[in-house]
Amino acid sequence: MVDRILKVNAYTTFDLLDGVVEGHGFEEEALTVLNVTTDSRDDPNHVELQVEMDNTDLDEVQAHADKVELSADQARELADELEKYAGRVESAGE
Repeated sequence: MVDRILKVNAYTTFDLLDGVVEGHGFEEEALTVLNVTTDSRDDPNHVELQVEMDNTDLDEVQAHADKVELSADQARELADELEKYAGRVESAGE
């Protein structure tokens, strides 16, 4: 990805997923980096969910990265929801 904002390395949760950006009157697909981390290594205050789409694949959106800050409880709630929906997808595939 050109002009990458997020650092992508061996510790990144996911690198190069299929992503879609949707707006009023447009929808574009692009390679996407998705990462889960904390704001600090030594004394973290929150969990960060980070996403960045490859701007070389996008015409409608400028290069940027989005971050969502989650408390520990919110991160666990998200994990529970991911487990629930992963189970639905697995069940549908059987």
